[in-house]
Amino acid sequence: MNTFSFTLRTASLCVAAGLLCVPVQAQQKLLPAQSEIAFTSKQMGVSVDGHFKKFDAQIAFDPARPDASKIAFAIDTASATLGAPESDAELPKPNWFNVPKFPQATFQSGTVRKTAPGKYEVAGKLSIKGNVRDVVVPVSLSQAGAITTASGAFAIKRLAFKIGENEWADTSMVADDVQVKFKLALTGVGSY
Repeated sequence: MNTFSFTLRTASLCVAAGLLCVPVQAQQKLLPAQSEIAFTSKQMGVSVDGHFKKFDAQIAFDPARPDASKIAFAIDTASATLGAPESDAELPKPNWFNVPKFPQATFQSGTVRKTAPGKYEVAGKLSIKGNVRDVVVPVSLSQAGAITTASGAFAIKRLAFKIGENEWADTSMVADDVQVKFKLALTGVGSY
């Protein structure tokens, strides 16, 4: 084999290998300033709203092949706020989020399935304070120019994640049910 043939063959193999490594779906970018993750619980029967100020996501969503999509979230538990200084001082403590030991809550998708036009179901693992539970999250997409907004809500049981331990485990004081709501602004999704 002459040098030209060898070089051409090597170049062809490199191009083929490069094409095999091209990701199936593009990586989308989260716009944190236009996004929110909030939660609502009941304390002695009264609704209490809070949110997380810091979170990040790695999203690779392919509307044409949702089953090939991957979604991962990391939420800074120290950024949880209920809007009152005395409550916010309690949230990082061991009975609640235990921030020194568990600085992040995470979500990792397992499957993504289209349920209707612009509507998806994302099943995955939610980890809070080292406790991992399966969750199914309904997601609705809406488009405004180049920005796609993914929104939805789902319920968790706080005691399954050991949020509010010891004297706070009494559900007559703080209800076990917590509603998690999100609105995530993304770029790079394209048409769905």
